[in-house]
Amino acid sequence: MARILGVDIPRDKAMVVALQSLYGVGPTTAKDVLSEAKIANDKNSNDITEEEIQIIRKIIEDNYTVEGDLRREIGLNIKRLKDVGCYRGARHRKGLPVRGQRTHTNARTRKGKAVAIAGKKSVKQLK
Repeated sequence: MARILGVDIPRDKAMVVALQSLYGVGPTTAKDVLSEAKIANDKNSNDITEEEIQIIRKIIEDNYTVEGDLRREIGLNIKRLKDVGCYRGARHRKGLPVRGQRTHTNARTRKGKAVAIAGKKSVKQLK
């Protein structure tokens, strides 16, 4: 099993798909890396040689920010927004959507599981 930047590349997948297991590598980046390394996109990850792995590793390290460095960079950007106290930073701090989405309904991914309001149904109608 091949390792690139501390991540095990999955077996029995096309290389264009297997490279996407790296954080920060999507379909376009994976195709660009393989074309620069002169490796077929549909080549199976089991069939790749150690030399080809070295070439891919070198291309990714030299040209792209991925894995730990990318996570650190994104975390520092969010921390900067919080420290400055801007609107986006405040939204990050509160755990609400940052990019202008509505929150009256939806936004459950960002806000978490819905919590029922206690006692709402127990209000009795006076006759």
